[in-house]
Amino acid sequence: MIINDPVFGFIEVPEGLMADLVRHPLFVRLSRLKQLGPTHYVYPGATHTRFEHSLGAFHLVCQALQALGERGVCILEHEQESVMAAMLLHDLGHGPLSHALEHAFLPGISHEDISLMLMERMGRDLGHSLSTAADIYRGTYPKWFLHELVCSQLDMDRL
Repeated sequence: MIINDPVFGFIEVPEGLMADLVRHPLFVRLSRLKQLGPTHYVYPGATHTRFEHSLGAFHLVCQALQALGERGVCILEHEQESVMAAMLLHDLGHGPLSHALEHAFLPGISHEDISLMLMERMGRDLGHSLSTAADIYRGTYPKWFLHELVCSQLDMDRL
């Protein structure tokens, strides 16, 4: 699957699990959520979505994995797929108006908690375990640097 992104150009999403995740209704719903919450009311051009943002972060993590591999860092194939899935789904738990209303509906529950619950559901729906992706996202996977790619002060989300 190839998607033409307004920032990165053509993003290749490999067929199989990654393409299935992008086609899943829980991921597609991100196309209706603004990345910058209510900002578009003040800046009408700020209309990019969580869907676009997640695909861009996915693209960047794919580039990072390739660069690490070229430098001899050992990342197994299933770990690469899990990092890609974790990055693709990192914002799955966001609701309308993003962080502005994050705790208004479910006090004490973050979008990260909801993302993990939805990851588990998507895995069940697709008949594919996303437990390694969830462990990487949570920071409980033994190769800590994989979590750093997804959730840190200088991760692919922020880049």
